[in-house]
Amino acid sequence: PEKGSGAVKIPPAHDFNDFEVGRRHDLPMISIFDIDANLNDEAPEHLRGLSREEARKKVIEEMEELGLLEKIDDNPMTVPYGDRSGVVIEPRLTDQWFVDAEVLAKPAIEAVEQERIRFVPKHWENTYFEWMRNIQPWCISRQLWWGHQIPAWYGPDGKIFVELTEEEAQAAAESHYGKPTKLTRDPDVLDTWFSSALWPFSTLGWPEETPELQHHYPTDVLVTGFDIIFFWVARMIMMGLHFRDGEVPFKDVYIHALVRDEKGQKMSKSKGNVMDPLELIDQYGADALRFTLTALAAQGRDIKLSTGRIEGYRNFVTKIWNAARFTQMNGCSPVAGFDPSSCTLTVNRWIVGETARTAEEIVAALDGYRFNDAAQASYRFAWHQFCDWYLEFTKPILQEGEAADQAEVRATTSWVLDQLLHFLHPVMPFVTEELWAQLAPAEGRDGALMQQSWPELGDALRAPDAEEEMDWVVRMIGEIRAVRSEMNVPPSAELAATLSGASEDTRRRLETNRALIERLARLSGIAYSDAVPEGAVQVVVDETTVALPIGEVIDVSKELDRLKKELAKIDGEIGKIEKKLANDNFIAKAPPEVVEEQRERAAEYQQSRSKLSEALDRLTAI
Repeated sequence: PEKGSGAVKIPPAHDFNDFEVGRRHDLPMISIFDIDANLNDEAPEHLRGLSREEARKKVIEEMEELGLLEKIDDNPMTVPYGDRSGVVIEPRLTDQWFVDAEVLAKPAIEAVEQERIRFVPKHWENTYFEWMRNIQPWCISRQLWWGHQIPAWYGPDGKIFVELTEEEAQAAAESHYGKPTKLTRDPDVLDTWFSSALWPFSTLGWPEETPELQHHYPTDVLVTGFDIIFFWVARMIMMGLHFRDGEVPFKDVYIHALVRDEKGQKMSKSKGNVMDPLELIDQYGADALRFTLTALAAQGRDIKLSTGRIEGYRNFVTKIWNAARFTQMNGCSPVAGFDPSSCTLTVNRWIVGETARTAEEIVAALDGYRFNDAAQASYRFAWHQFCDWYLEFTKPILQEGEAADQAEVRATTSWVLDQLLHFLHPVMPFVTEELWAQLAPAEGRDGALMQQSWPELGDALRAPDAEEEMDWVVRMIGEIRAVRSEMNVPPSAELAATLSGASEDTRRRLETNRALIERLARLSGIAYSDAVPEGAVQVVVDETTVALPIGEVIDVSKELDRLKKELAKIDGEIGKIEKKLANDNFIAKAPPEVVEEQRERAAEYQQSRSKLSEALDRLTAI
């Protein structure tokens, strides 16, 4: 009432809200535009044929001439423009074909409620229910020149005949009119989503009952994005249940993440942040890109993609390639009839058990559609356990070991690498297939890697005692390496370690693996003592305290100053971020992806601060 004159125009045929008002009050639906948005015969005669812009100017001029125009105010409003034409879109009342979607929606809602169809992650079923339970009649006709044409024919008097085929429509018309009658087919085509909704069965030969349809329908899994749950997923479910006698088109709907840029923003050409996958493949390789996307595809979270992440996983691909080259150089090749459970060396029993455990972890992740967990499990096993530890542990055996031990290591190494290629193949098919061929035994393989069955390893290959011992070795070396890195100990410096409080088990493990630990931790020796040497930092592994005399190889006071400066710098950064996050205006106005980025940075700084504080405490205690 406060706006302008207070009067309200109601053109039901030219405004969506007014259309609903007109329906409620039985107002006449007067359409004054033709298809080109020029005024038609419903308009006053002197305005007919004018464009909408010209007609509006003419109306204002006439109102001024009649003294009816008091003033003109600016009226900010959202105006829709056509994405292809670039001109203003005018609503226009037309005759269209509709489907009573509420009838189709009822069994489709029940199918998800009864868990005959399952959404993964589960919370996406809420989006599905929200739309389906508030569904409106579905307009299925489009005024386009491509697509499936509407199966409707018109008689000379406008009578409509809807049939599956033109022959059936002609027969129905002849029955109606009592003689053969010329029909005109509706020129409209079906909505794209209507045609797409038939996909699960139309691609298999439907409406014919083909062998393919009998065998493949229903399918198991639909993989798609959340933004087309109601556009496509819901429509496929409705159509499948309707046309296939109540049988669902698929059992699981996996909603994958959307790929955004490294700041979490949606990619768009206007923003200039689009990453072309073909260019990324040319630069980093298809396997690296595939593995990056899989490793980042956590359920319920979008992917923040950056070239840095892809480059990191390209290094992983290179790591696998170099590991394969290393095994070739050391004479490792598949041994016919090799039984991994027959291994006698602790290091081999350990890696065989870890291989079986990793296979089980990957299968569980794949079964749960946790593809990122499957990728990370294979990554951890390949990079850390196989490449970083096992290959390093077995180098002395390959160089100086007994012939029988060398043969066992070579056979085990080759077997483990073959299993690893299986693990990685679904995500990195190209490099794994190439290595499968190159690492083949002299007699060749029985087919390509993609044709092989998934490894069935089982718990029988687990070796708890070997796994426990080698895990201890890994932790011992890892803790010593971490301290050396934190304290800036020169890589060439060898330290004399002293152990105190070591149990009998620890002493036994140490003596068995002394040479390995001294070589990989860069120690000049390992002794037992109840007293901690002066100038030594301490690290605890289980019940044992390991003392490392770093005061002999670094300037402790300078290192203390460096750590304090690093801590002060990080504290400053944490303070800035916490101040931002405590600001309600920042949280309210900043884009969600910016807020999330600040929280992630704060978490990273806190992690770094924790490590620096630990290092400072160690040095202060000297």
